[in-house]
Amino acid sequence: MPVSRAHAESDRFPAISDETRRLQERAHRLIPGGAHTYAKGDDQYPVAAPPFIVRGKGCHVWDADGNEFIEYGMGLRAVALGHAFPRVVEAARRELEHGSNFVRPSPIEVACAERFLDCVRTADMVKFTKNGSDATTAAVKLARAATGRDLVAICSDQPFFSTDDWFIGATPMPAGVPDAIRRLTVTFKFNDLPGLEALFQEHKDRISCVVLEAETSLAPQPGYHDGVRRLCDAYGVLLVLDENITGFRWDIGGAQKVHGIRPDLACFGKAIANGFALSALCGRRELMELGGLNTSAERVFLLSTTHGAETHALAASVATLETYQSEPVIETLRRQGERLRTGVNQAIAANGLDGFVEILGRPCNLVFATRDRDRRPSQPLRALFMQELIRRGIIGPSFVVSYSHTDADIDRTVAAAAEALVTYRRALDEGPDGFLVGRPLKPVFRPRV
Repeated sequence: MPVSRAHAESDRFPAISDETRRLQERAHRLIPGGAHTYAKGDDQYPVAAPPFIVRGKGCHVWDADGNEFIEYGMGLRAVALGHAFPRVVEAARRELEHGSNFVRPSPIEVACAERFLDCVRTADMVKFTKNGSDATTAAVKLARAATGRDLVAICSDQPFFSTDDWFIGATPMPAGVPDAIRRLTVTFKFNDLPGLEALFQEHKDRISCVVLEAETSLAPQPGYHDGVRRLCDAYGVLLVLDENITGFRWDIGGAQKVHGIRPDLACFGKAIANGFALSALCGRRELMELGGLNTSAERVFLLSTTHGAETHALAASVATLETYQSEPVIETLRRQGERLRTGVNQAIAANGLDGFVEILGRPCNLVFATRDRDRRPSQPLRALFMQELIRRGIIGPSFVVSYSHTDADIDRTVAAAAEALVTYRRALDEGPDGFLVGRPLKPVFRPRV
């Protein structure tokens, strides 16, 4: 750890006890990477970050040493309402009193399916599972079965679709994925309709589906999604929309409702049950029934998971979806995100950091970009910005808000960001080494440690 101005001020960081550091060491001995999700790993946070979070309420969390923080990112965007949201917790608790898993379906499976399809009107049927990766992989399998084609086209500008080989083989971390599998995935650029059509022509009658998100921090150009739909129809390709992030953040009906998209299949997760493990594959009946019992075609082993329909998670989802429908959740996410963006942008301008720090995305799903003096993405400066937020009681791998973020929480965050940006300005002028405690962050997808 370098001796620096930041190090001299390190007593300002929330205290991390020796006991917590020992727990962190144990985690790395027992768990590859020290966490069960790469995005939660130590390499994604500055060394001053709390190693563990033990509880949360609303948008506030407490670490293993009792330090309190305002949290952004909210469980990798899975917690849209807020931690321990009473209505959701009570619904799950009530259901758990009756057991959680049986040898035959539970009525809550029907109730949750009805509630979900009442929200997502483009779909006729839905099947639940635990992870977004399960849903997207099932969609790919279904598309291959329905079309008789083997290739999958994915949007290379979007960061993540699945932990399975069809996607991981196309990343900078393809170890363990056979070349034969890797060759079955082809890529295209977002907002580039001519490029997508050229891909279809290059691999004529081989592409089964297009997999993409409707929007990330990069917004679709006018007419883009209509153009993708036309191209898919013209070339016999199925459109698979990944709504694991956008679903129930952009709108109750998902980003597809906002943008008027008509997908063949769609995958939802994260915010579907406010942090409880649940995701969904949904789509047109004639496709979904290929994995059911009412088809004369060759059946698809679609989704069959022991824990996919755990009753307490489905009850949590019903309560979550009811809350979206009865309370101003979407409007609040939009309003609070815009309040946060406006305040931080004012601080960026005040410090002469336009073009060096940028707040990107929709108000309900804000992220930030950190750039060096040459305006290139900078992991050291990202670590510094996050470090300075942590000093001031904010955990912010992003600026993704929840329904529980109040005006006071947003105002406190804006004030913390404004102070952090003063340090960022100095680090930009003098170099980050004198301000950053410890090492920079690293991208998840990298071939070497």
